[in-house]
Amino acid sequence: MVPRLSTTVDLAPLLLVGWQVVLPVTDLPYLSSLILLVAVFAVARLVAREIRPKAPRILILGSGPMAWKLIEEVEKPSSPRYSVAGIVSDEQPDAASSDASRWLGPYDQLADIVQRVQPSRIVVAVADRRERLPMQSLLESRVRGIVVEDAIDFYERLTGKIAIEALRPSVLIMSKGFRNHGVAETVARIVSMLVAALGLVLVAPLLAALAIAIKLDSRGPVLFVQQRAGRDGQPFGLIKFRTMHPAEVARSEWVLDNLDRITPIGRWLRRFRLDELPQLLNVLRGEMNLIGPRPHPTSNHAVFVDEIAYYGLRNSVRPGVTGWAQVRYGYANNLEEETEKMRYDLFYIKNRSLWLDLRILFETVGIIIFGQGASEVRRPSPSRSELVPAQSRQRDDVSGYMPWLGNSTAAAPPPAGQR
Repeated sequence: MVPRLSTTVDLAPLLLVGWQVVLPVTDLPYLSSLILLVAVFAVARLVAREIRPKAPRILILGSGPMAWKLIEEVEKPSSPRYSVAGIVSDEQPDAASSDASRWLGPYDQLADIVQRVQPSRIVVAVADRRERLPMQSLLESRVRGIVVEDAIDFYERLTGKIAIEALRPSVLIMSKGFRNHGVAETVARIVSMLVAALGLVLVAPLLAALAIAIKLDSRGPVLFVQQRAGRDGQPFGLIKFRTMHPAEVARSEWVLDNLDRITPIGRWLRRFRLDELPQLLNVLRGEMNLIGPRPHPTSNHAVFVDEIAYYGLRNSVRPGVTGWAQVRYGYANNLEEETEKMRYDLFYIKNRSLWLDLRILFETVGIIIFGQGASEVRRPSPSRSELVPAQSRQRDDVSGYMPWLGNSTAAAPPPAGQR
C-alpha cells in the first residue's frame, strides 16, 4: 500500500503552480517565501506526529473475567487512552489460545516484568483475593512512581459505568461517593424545580401544538399515564404524550415488540424526546428530579429487582426525566441491555454531583437537537458484556448481605398500555 502523504505535502505543488499563475514569474521573493512556508508546515506536521505522546501502558495483574473485560474495554477503538502491556498471573493460558501471547509470567516474576515492559500503571484484577499477591513487588513499583489501582476503580473511570458482576457489598460500603442526601439532594431538588417551572412556561405553546397534533393524528387520549416505580419503590403516575396506538391485545413493555403501534407523530416525538416534556409536571409534584435514573414500569420493577444485581440501589434517589444511562447507552429492549444500563445508573448514584448533572443535561440537549431519540440504542451491548456466564452468576454470596438481591428466575415483562 502506498503511504498517504499529509494534506500539506499533497497540496504543495498545486499551491506553487497557482502562485505562479497569479503572480509574475519575476516575483521570486514571494515564491521563495511560499516555498519556505510550505516546507515549515510540512516539517512541523512530521515532528508533531513523531513527538505525539503514546498511550500509557498498563500491566494487568490477574487472569480472571475482570481482567479480560478490561482488555476488551481498553482495546476498543473508541477508547485509545491506554494500551495493554500484558498479563501477569500464576495461571498460564493454554498455548493454543489466542490470548497466550499476552501472558508475561507468574506473580513471583513481577519485578523483572515491570523492569522489562516499563508500564505506567498496574491494574490488580485478581478474581480471588485469597491468592498470594506479590505485595513487595507491588509496593516497590508504587514507590517508584507506577500507579497501582484496583480493577473495579480503573474500569469505572475508563467506561463511566460500574462492573456490578465483580462487586462485593464491602466494596460499595467502604467506597467514597453516594452523596444522595443532605446538601447534594437539596441542591438537586431546587435546580430541578426551577428548571421544570421555567421550562413549562417556555414550552407551553409547544405543548399545546403537540397536543393538537396528537389528537388529529390518531385515535386515543393525548396523554399517556403509566405507573412507574419512584424513590423507595413508591409507584407514581408518569405523564407522557401518547406515541402509540391503543393496544388491542396484551403486549410486552419492550419497544421492539410495539414498533407497529407507534403513530406517525409519535415516531417524530420519540426521536426528539418531545414525548417526555409533560414529565416536568412530575418534577414539580416532587415525584421526579430533572436528572436521575429513568423510572421503570412497576410491573417490570419487580422482575429487575430479582434479576439485576444491586438494582434496589436505584430506589435511593428520585428518578429523572433524563439520566446518565440514557445519554451514554440509550434504550434497552431486553434484560441483558437493562443490566448494562444498570452499570451506568450505579455509576451515577455513586458519583452524583451538580457538575455531573449539568453534563447529562447538556448531552441530553445534544441528543434532542440531533434526533437521537429514546427508541434508539446508541451503544449496543458488548459481545462479551457479561463478566461471567449467565448460568454461573454467583449472587448467592451477596444476597445474604443485600436483601434486595434475589434469585428467582426471569419472568416475561408484563403487558403494555397505551403509550
